[in-house]
Amino acid sequence: MTLLDHVPAAPAEAAGEAAGDGGRALVRALHALVRAEAGAEAHAAGVEAADLEQSVWLKLLERRDGPGVPADPARWVRAAVRAEARVARRRIRRERAYTAGEPPGDWTGCPERIAVGADERRALRTALGRLPGRCPRLLEAMLAPHDPTYREIAGELGMSQGSLGPMRSRCLGCLRRMLAAEVVAPELRGMER
Repeated sequence: MTLLDHVPAAPAEAAGEAAGDGGRALVRALHALVRAEAGAEAHAAGVEAADLEQSVWLKLLERRDGPGVPADPARWVRAAVRAEARVARRRIRRERAYTAGEPPGDWTGCPERIAVGADERRALRTALGRLPGRCPRLLEAMLAPHDPTYREIAGELGMSQGSLGPMRSRCLGCLRRMLAAEVVAPELRGMER
């Protein structure tokens, strides 16, 4: 809950507890000014007035722990609201919303993604070597970087092109079962029946 969610007397009580009756009086005196200034600057800054108001109250509360109450509180409020509005405008200029379907970042050169991808390819190649019969050669040919056609694979392996599809299905099923056995099954959660 923020200061903005309270009625005007509640922020005064919260600030007054920290600094005595002088804090209550200051918050009561500045409440209307902070709200008006934040409302005036918020539209131009492209932010909600309540967000701007909250950041100014936070600055004032932080200031009470440090340099204390400003000499001219009204002038300080105006300056603080304008400073927070400038910060918000700069942030909005830098930030860009994602469009639908756009990935949240460029992960192509990410070291973590490269390492995970290399581990996955290594595990797949190791599992391919343990497959029975002609499956290792068939799946290796299908995973070739130059993306061969069924005709090229059939010629390379010396088998008919029509038998590649059923054999590929059997080999992939075997590979799935092999990899599923290596992955630990997650524990059941919640109520069991």
